[in-house]
Amino acid sequence: MGNLNSNKKIVLTGGGTAGHVTPNIALFPSLKDAGYEISYIGSYDGIEKKLITDFDIPYYGIATGKFRRYLDIKNLTDPFRVIKGLGEARKYLKKIGPDVVFSKGGFVSVPVVRAAASLHIPCIIHESDMTPGLANKLCIPVAKKVCCNFPETMAMLPKEKAVLTGSPIREELTKGDKIAALDMCGFTANKPVIMVIGGSLGAASINKVVREALPKLLTDFQVIHICGKDKIDNMLLHMEGYIQFEYVKAELKDLFALADLVISRAGANSICELLALKKPNLLIPLPAESSRGDQILNAKSFESQGFSMVLDDDSLSADLLAEKVMELYFTRQTYLDAMGKSNLLASIKSIMKLIDDAAAHK
Repeated sequence: MGNLNSNKKIVLTGGGTAGHVTPNIALFPSLKDAGYEISYIGSYDGIEKKLITDFDIPYYGIATGKFRRYLDIKNLTDPFRVIKGLGEARKYLKKIGPDVVFSKGGFVSVPVVRAAASLHIPCIIHESDMTPGLANKLCIPVAKKVCCNFPETMAMLPKEKAVLTGSPIREELTKGDKIAALDMCGFTANKPVIMVIGGSLGAASINKVVREALPKLLTDFQVIHICGKDKIDNMLLHMEGYIQFEYVKAELKDLFALADLVISRAGANSICELLALKKPNLLIPLPAESSRGDQILNAKSFESQGFSMVLDDDSLSADLLAEKVMELYFTRQTYLDAMGKSNLLASIKSIMKLIDDAAAHK
């Protein structure tokens, strides 16, 4: 345990999607152990507010505007929201008096990081995707250090600021109970298990193909299918060796412990979790037209590092999926070996060191 009387203070920020919040939550236990008083600044009622309220941490809401690359009537009003957010963030930062700010990105982080810089509070920011998003691009000039997940990102960042840390993963994900998951799914212990995670946005094409491939998959595997809200197929409820969940919260760690292979989208946090948990995986990135193309780049990087097998959403078919899963299962050891050598497994430790250094030199 750290010295709890040291009275160090940190403000965390980030929001807009769960991916901008869960890595912050993953840092909570280590920050508390190191004696930090934690506060959170997010938007008035974004997803971050919902996720943070479980943790009994002071939460401050500010106005936020989106920076769009396209024409929209809101482009006229959002700059005023950002300016208002900047004023609110300054007020809260003065009140809290943090030693350091850690930002996970998203639009709400821009006024917070900019306000902190104007008050000479050091900021560490984290970029999940391979190419920095617009919000982080606006924060990089005033940040002390920029953490990232991919070796390729290092070249796009100022040399003296870039640190390859990987993404902080919630400690409890590593503490799953295989037996509990077997009971929960009603599975047998002598047949390997595939877990399918479609992600909230792009589950439709994966759900469809996985279900079409079930006759082939279930000969050799059992399938856990996390298919998204309202996406359960009632026709398949009593299929042996196949179980569907809309989403899973507390039991996710147990299901991960049981899974031999994972089929997933290629969001940065999801794939960093797969790496940390050393799960051989088949990535099906969101196609470029459904995102800014970052998932395709994320998947390519993991493929080139030997962590993942990749399948294009456009060429998705039941036969190809079944074939790839078989291939992945038989070559899984090569993926396990590559993941075991990764230096991104200690991301919380690396990030805590950066936070401590910044707080000490305030």
